Amino acid sequence: MTGDGRVTVLAEAAWPEPGDGAPPPLPGFVHSAFNPLVAAAADRCLTRAYGRAPAPDGARTAVVLVSVSGDEASAAHVRATVAGGGRPGPLFFFQSVPNAVAGHVAARWGLGGPVVCVAPTGDPRAAGFAEADLLLHDGDADAALLVLIDEAPDDGGAVAAVAVLLGGGDRP
Repeated sequence: MTGDGRVTVLAEAAWPEPGDGAPPPLPGFVHSAFNPLVAAAADRCLTRAYGRAPAPDGARTAVVLVSVSGDEASAAHVRATVAGGGRPGPLFFFQSVPNAVAGHVAARWGLGGPVVCVAPTGDPRAAGFAEADLLLHDGDADAALLVLIDEAPDDGGAVAAVAVLLGGGDRP
């Protein structure tokens, strides 16, 4: 729970968990581990909650992706390619915004709620819970899949993602 009693954790998962290696490749996403980590953590969490994709019919589940800086490895690759006079591959245009992978997760699982990306300046988990709570409280969704992804501080590579499925919410 968030402390205000509005939301309840229905399922939680991370990538990696003990025994995990690299996340499975994600078709359509290249170069960095950011997008595969998001998808792997989300899939694991939703599998714990629902079994297999798709989610139950009529699932109004929002996807809230929280990342302080987004996919830094891909951004750095594009900057270096352009600075060197090259042309980035077309997949970099698609994956250049974090909501691309959030939309991928929503489509794969048949989630019918909003897709929101948050780049907090404070505590990422608190910001994500607050956004999910708002979506639930306002009635925009019946559940929210919160995905938090951390970056390695020294090389910009994604190191871990945590997914939390939240439900509840006091509605007016």
